[in-house]
Amino acid sequence: MKKIAVLGSTGSIGTQTLEVVRENGDIQVTGLAAGKNIELLERQIREFSPSLAVVWEEERAKELAVRVADLPVRVLSGMEGLVELAVMPEAELLVTAIVGMIGIRPTISAIEAGKDIALANKETLVTAGHLIMPLAEKCGVRILPVDSEHSAIFQALTGEAGNRVSKLLITASGGPFRGRDRAFLEHVQVEDALKHPNWAMGQKITIDSATLVNKGLEVMEAKWLFGVDLDRIQVVVQPKSIIHSMVEFADGAVMAQMGTPDMKLPIQYALYYPERRHLPGERLDFWRLGQITFEKPDMETFRGLPLAMEAARAGGSMPTVFNAANEMAVAAFLKRKINFLDIYEMIADAMASHRKVADPDLEQILAAEQETYEHIRRRHAAD
Repeated sequence: MKKIAVLGSTGSIGTQTLEVVRENGDIQVTGLAAGKNIELLERQIREFSPSLAVVWEEERAKELAVRVADLPVRVLSGMEGLVELAVMPEAELLVTAIVGMIGIRPTISAIEAGKDIALANKETLVTAGHLIMPLAEKCGVRILPVDSEHSAIFQALTGEAGNRVSKLLITASGGPFRGRDRAFLEHVQVEDALKHPNWAMGQKITIDSATLVNKGLEVMEAKWLFGVDLDRIQVVVQPKSIIHSMVEFADGAVMAQMGTPDMKLPIQYALYYPERRHLPGERLDFWRLGQITFEKPDMETFRGLPLAMEAARAGGSMPTVFNAANEMAVAAFLKRKINFLDIYEMIADAMASHRKVADPDLEQILAAEQETYEHIRRRHAAD
């Protein structure tokens, strides 16, 4: 029986991971970690019986410990707890479904401990890909992508070892504002931006989809995951989210992974790789589908993608600045403190103000994140 630990078990990817575990019945969950949702975490503990649970906030961890005092589970908190969960000897695979750069240290610790990684934490590779991928190779650890686009590329590359890749084609739905201009975006509200046409996701990633920041983050991830130069990664808008991404090979052949928009497919593929198991749910009906259309992304209106490409080309600590500035901007937008288009301005300002570190180590990456937060706080207070 496979044994896994889940970082971010109460979020969208975490809960769907546990749905896959529940439906299959042959995976043991040894550890669960969450931010502050101890009500859901308690229910998960009672159902899946992990030996370790971690809550980021210490006070909430103490409260959880009281609530599950009748169970044989240890409760820890903070980064120390996340790292202990990441390296626990009982687990062979760590699902990194936690949001933010908080996931980097536990991921590194898990790799050093020889754990395979089911990667759903974008920030790990966006900001520290130059550290993570060589470390995984050194430790003989597999990085199994959970994100639907990267899983699609991973699936298309299976069995193609040694064949030259010409291009990665990452698909995008275009988000809820596809086809709209900047004048329209000046007046959109939070509720509008949270209405994704195809996917049910957390608030942060849904806003990132609306700005196309998410697609920029995926380009950065793909560069590290698959060892492909930025010039050979292309974003294509495919509004129905039926083609999840594609790979073009040297002979011109293009392999595409298709399916209904269901995150449980890439989750299950990562958990059981290379085995494919039955997954309940809707199947593609090509007669009903009729056609699949493609578009170029609107890089002038949706500046998240070109800003991400600028950060990726700059390299070093700049992707960290891009990511940190976007996190703060999205949080401010969700609190209705800034307008939708201000997200781009906040990111651009932070990048323009940053003094890049060419080859940052982990401490320098985390320092760049904090410096970006402080810059935005000072600038926002001045405004």
